[in-house]
Amino acid sequence: PGREPFSPVDAAGCFTAEAGEGLEGLSVLREGSAEISRRLEAAGSLLLAEPYEHRYPYDWRTKKPVLMRATDQWFASVASFRDTALEAIDAVDWLPAIGRNRIAAMTAGRGDWCISRQRAWGVPIPVFYRKSDGEPLVTAETLAHVQTLVRERGTDAWWRLEVADLLPPGYERPEDYVKGLDTMDVWFDSGTSWAGVVDARPELSAPADLYLEGSDQHRGWFQSSLLTSVAVGKVAPYKAVVTHGFVLDEKGAKMSKSLGNVVDPREVIEGGTDKKKQPPYGADVLRLWVASVDYSSDVRVGRNALKQVFEQYRKLRNTFRYLVGNVFDVDPAAVDATDPETYAALPSIDKWLLGRLGALELDVLDAYENYAFQRAVQAIVQFCVSDLSAFYLDAAKDRLYVSPAAAKRRLDCQAVLVACLEALPRFVAPVLPHLAEDLWQSIPYKPGKPLADAKPSVFELDAPWAADSRLAPFDPHADDAWDLVRRLRDDANKALDNARRDDLLGASLDAAVLVATDDQSLLDALAPLASREPFRPHDDRLGGWRDVDDLRFLLLVSDVQLLADPQAVLDACNPNHVVPASDSETGATVGVTLADTPRCARCWYHDLSVGASQDHPSLCARCDHAVASLP
Repeated sequence: PGREPFSPVDAAGCFTAEAGEGLEGLSVLREGSAEISRRLEAAGSLLLAEPYEHRYPYDWRTKKPVLMRATDQWFASVASFRDTALEAIDAVDWLPAIGRNRIAAMTAGRGDWCISRQRAWGVPIPVFYRKSDGEPLVTAETLAHVQTLVRERGTDAWWRLEVADLLPPGYERPEDYVKGLDTMDVWFDSGTSWAGVVDARPELSAPADLYLEGSDQHRGWFQSSLLTSVAVGKVAPYKAVVTHGFVLDEKGAKMSKSLGNVVDPREVIEGGTDKKKQPPYGADVLRLWVASVDYSSDVRVGRNALKQVFEQYRKLRNTFRYLVGNVFDVDPAAVDATDPETYAALPSIDKWLLGRLGALELDVLDAYENYAFQRAVQAIVQFCVSDLSAFYLDAAKDRLYVSPAAAKRRLDCQAVLVACLEALPRFVAPVLPHLAEDLWQSIPYKPGKPLADAKPSVFELDAPWAADSRLAPFDPHADDAWDLVRRLRDDANKALDNARRDDLLGASLDAAVLVATDDQSLLDALAPLASREPFRPHDDRLGGWRDVDDLRFLLLVSDVQLLADPQAVLDACNPNHVVPASDSETGATVGVTLADTPRCARCWYHDLSVGASQDHPSLCARCDHAVASLP
């Protein structure tokens, strides 16, 4: 036979009469413990009494010790549906995936669930107790009546109404009963939100698409929601669960008002009292920081982290400003890169960047759909800062600024910029809504094809953004070839930096780059892009003249020579201005020397065509044509 629980402590933390004569009413933590020590010492049973440090549960709010009492409680058994709950877990998408193992282990080892609490607030457990023997009274009839009252008056009805009103009409001798004072476990409360929110609203559908909470909720809300839903409907209340870590200060300490290390989001957005030390970053920078970190674990935030994220934001914004500023005169219908004929006639570098844009779309879309915001941000920043700004736009300045307004090389570049402006605002909108809308409103033509034709906001779409309704429907193009060009550009920049350091040259356009390798495959890959013939007027295509896919324009130098013998580079260049094959990205020997042809006063390229024009003897053939075409 079981034993009755012995709990000689009342709800106020004082001893009861069960504790012994003279102890009733004394505080357990104060005079009660002192009295017991005195009695032990008087009886000769106290060997030693001294204070010592040890681990003991404290209430986090009052900072006072917690007393454990054995009291009557209500329990819910999960044994009958535990296996069904485990099966439901396997049908849910857990992000990160380790979440599945955590909740499965906790559910498999779950015993009975204590659903009652002794608090002065909360949802009451609607049970009556007979005064004479404490026998509980809870039937379908009493529950239904209390449910009706709560629906009409709220949960406070239990506390405000008398027992006679809480019992169903016709119950004899209500004075023989008292209402229970236990409240429902808050996890049971929140764990049934699927019923009170999703099931109760016709505009929503069950199960919920996503539950989002901290990583500690596998034991809390996620599990209580699972158990209540499986108990009622045999299915999980959610399709996917995303868990996140917690925000710590810059040193990795938990934030606390008492420690004064809390990073206030409003202060990040609006700035502190000292705007120099605590500048107003705006909501987008805070959102970008959140999306940039691995939220699946604890993350640190502070002044330095926010400053770094702001630099990323600034680079993105400046890149977008550059795009907008160079389509001021564009007719989007005339430069539509999605048109098959327009696309087919584009230079290879344009097709390459559009392919990168198309790959970015698929990567970002997949990342958003899988709540991998860090991957989405990294992909966007990599494309905008590295592929677009540092390489493509840097090389495109010659096309945009030197060419006549109607030159094909300029219109082709604008077609690429328009394609970027049609897509990038939507790519960044989930993370940077203010920047995305600002960019959208700044586009000087009516943007929107293909999903929101001429819509006033980036957030107004005619159709959902999905993999089968692409914003940038471009396939990859010559990735290996352009990766080689970018590596060669890195090698050339190393040599150029050395030459600038020694004051050999100032601008890179004063330089000639020599590339030597005995790797014939490398020479064959670069040869189609290496032209040394003099410049021609814009749009002169005779003889296969290339005015875009040319290493001179891609490396921003006036001459590029491909050689088979590395010694030829060392003979022509100062050894300090040579990157040896062992140190280069391409495996080629790359050197820099001064260009030996006249310099154009307009585009600053050195070229043999400078001086050939009688009207503009200081200009190259390209610039002579551009100036002559001005109105």
